[in-house]
Amino acid sequence: MNPEAFRDLYDSQLRGRAEVADADEVTPIGPVFAATFPGRRRGFVTYDPFVMDDGLDELIDAVVSHFEADERVDHFEWKTRGHDVLPRLLQRLEARGFELEEPETVMVGSVDDVIAADEGLPAGYTLERAATQQAMRDAEGLAGRVFGDSPERSRRQGDELVERMRRDPESFEMWFVRDSAGDIVCSGRVDFVDDTDFAGLWGGACDERHRGRGLYRALAAQRARAAMTRGKALLQVDCTEYSRPILQRAGLVAVTTSTPAVWRRPASNTSGAPC
Repeated sequence: MNPEAFRDLYDSQLRGRAEVADADEVTPIGPVFAATFPGRRRGFVTYDPFVMDDGLDELIDAVVSHFEADERVDHFEWKTRGHDVLPRLLQRLEARGFELEEPETVMVGSVDDVIAADEGLPAGYTLERAATQQAMRDAEGLAGRVFGDSPERSRRQGDELVERMRRDPESFEMWFVRDSAGDIVCSGRVDFVDDTDFAGLWGGACDERHRGRGLYRALAAQRARAAMTRGKALLQVDCTEYSRPILQRAGLVAVTTSTPAVWRRPASNTSGAPC
């Protein structure tokens, strides 16, 4: 399947409502969905593909006003895609106070290809599924350290996954690699997207001291096997430039880019600590 065909499947199956299925509240604002996660003080904006120029500024203002009025939310992400026909969207968001984070590459491929690329773990490492709340927090903590997250942000992410584990344990799995000392050195989760052919690979991280040994590749293959057992044929991942070459060698192809644009409430207007 060529990249354009993969992108069409990504657009038709994974965008819009599918991305906010686990939100506490979802509010349609014009063509976009504004999702809130009140217990975690964050919001998220996504949408099915649409074309707009006239009225785009007013739409952005309406979304910002929506979240400004909800004091439970201290920040939200507007998820952009590089192939959308929304002229100067990033510049328009930045002009309204959004912070643009590093672009990521959206990749899609088959579970079969990723499994076939697996060469296993080297001696001294073991692969495990996070089956307890503490294991979930420890695996997410490793990812937080690798990505340079603040302790507060890592704690929130762990809380969110533990709560999701409690509410909907069949919606995802977290896997990790331990070294010979018993430390978690590589971790990542797989989300099973209902009513689609897809599973998503998220949060993949590897301690820099253990890179170049095939740990991330083995972790991706294990998550692909988990996806296969759930009847999923395709994988999707938003990846950094560190993981992109590994995933390319495993058969995934780039279909677009995604640049997160984040709005944060001024500290003086919220009683919670900024994330």
